[in-house]
Amino acid sequence: MMHDSSTLKSFIYFNNYPENIRKKLLFLRQLIFDTAVATEGVGELEETLKWGEPSYLTPQTKSGSTVRIGWKERNADQYAMYFKCTTNLVETFREKYPTQFKYGGNRSIIFDADDEIPVQELCDCIAVALTYHLRKKARKRKK
Repeated sequence: MMHDSSTLKSFIYFNNYPENIRKKLLFLRQLIFDTAVATEGVGELEETLKWGEPSYLTPQTKSGSTVRIGWKERNADQYAMYFKCTTNLVETFREKYPTQFKYGGNRSIIFDADDEIPVQELCDCIAVALTYHLRKKARKRKK
């Protein structure tokens, strides 16, 4: 993990969330880092704030698409993991895991505060996002 002032700001930002949601988001954060370490080709993650929410990028390898986590006050009992809406990531997750998650359009996986998270499936989704550009490049080379 890259340590810089944006990482510190991002980590401190978790204090802005209600305690029950903060614990859930810190769990997602740890899953993202653990998945990055376990996934070939990802390299170090950079943690920063994008759109005011903790975001995870692969600047060293440029292997993946940004993964972001957050909570909105207007949906106080929910939190989410966001993906770039211009990718086909959420569509891919929806095809592979049609009933395991709730989806927000083409940009997020939504969790209720009391949901039991299917960890293995979510880690698979995270790995797919963190290697999005690697697969895209591989497909171009095959053409």
